[in-house]
Amino acid sequence: MVVGVLALQGSFNEHIAALKRLGVKGVEVRKPEQLQNVSSLIIPGGESTTMAKLAELHNLFPALREFVQLGKPVWGTCAGLIFLANKATGQKTGGQELIGGLDCTVHRNFFGSQIQSFETELPIPQIVAKEGGPPSFRAVFIRAPAILDVGPDVEVLADIPLSAVENINSNNAIQKEEESSESEKKVIVAVKQGNLLATAFHPELTADTRWHSYFLKMVPEIGEGTSAVISTPTTDQSFIERSIIDFPIYQ
Repeated sequence: MVVGVLALQGSFNEHIAALKRLGVKGVEVRKPEQLQNVSSLIIPGGESTTMAKLAELHNLFPALREFVQLGKPVWGTCAGLIFLANKATGQKTGGQELIGGLDCTVHRNFFGSQIQSFETELPIPQIVAKEGGPPSFRAVFIRAPAILDVGPDVEVLADIPLSAVENINSNNAIQKEEESSESEKKVIVAVKQGNLLATAFHPELTADTRWHSYFLKMVPEIGEGTSAVISTPTTDQSFIERSIIDFPIYQ
């Protein structure tokens, strides 16, 4: 099994490093024909407008849409989430081209600008049920998007209370969301729909590989007979005992 990582811009090296820690080969994808050699694809975080322009330059959009339509597993993180959404709001003038396939509406830069990036402990019960480990995940949000609404076939894997992000409550997008949902005040940050997985945060920037392991299990080639090759921490102690030189540096 070979996992492709779209390597136009952004944190593709970090995703490849995470896959390597799980014993899985990740390869950089920059041309349409390279998609024929991978069983699944990760679209990393980065600057979504820049990534879209480069994808258009290399004529990648038709091949990426076909990859999704063929039912092959695709995971988008941060900018990758924007790419996979059927609809995106809050875009720059002129907007950007999307791959689509994920029945949701995404707000680009929902949580604010670069200086309003943050980390938080995110409860992930569905991931824990399959991958074990601590009940929460240290999620890194960098000028992050958020999912405003989802279709009936979309499974919500994680959401975040807006009150938990006190340092960015002044953002207009958050204020509007609070006004529209006074009782709950939560926003969706991770979803799954069929062969598509999407997160508004950056699992590749942590030493916790459970999201990568979860995604790898979406690949049809991985059955019960080969699941042992994916090494997933199952206890709190295993996270604590990681080497201090482990990459990435975030724990």
